Amino acid sequence: MSEFFIKLKSVIDKSYFKYLIIFFAFILWMTFLDTNSLLIHAELNREIKKLKKRKDALKEEIVKDQELLNRLENLDSLEQYGREKYNLKKQKEDIFIIEYKSENE
Repeated sequence: MSEFFIKLKSVIDKSYFKYLIIFFAFILWMTFLDTNSLLIHAELNREIKKLKKRKDALKEEIVKDQELLNRLENLDSLEQYGREKYNLKKQKEDIFIIEYKSENE
């Protein structure tokens, strides 16, 4: 056992040992303890990816809505949209809604 301590002391007495300790302390600090640590960067990168996906989905929704608005500028297509989407009708007109049973029911 004392032989182990002698070897350990000889390693500690080397000139590069203090630099090695400082290097590992720096790596430990930057990985876990710092406010700009790698763990926080990884978490922020995940959040950025999630927000980019949401941004893309919202852009697609905006494009769909703009296409719908362009179609609804015409009075006939506006009437058709109201009839299909909201079951609107003209005065003195009856609407019958026919629902089919799906195969799962």
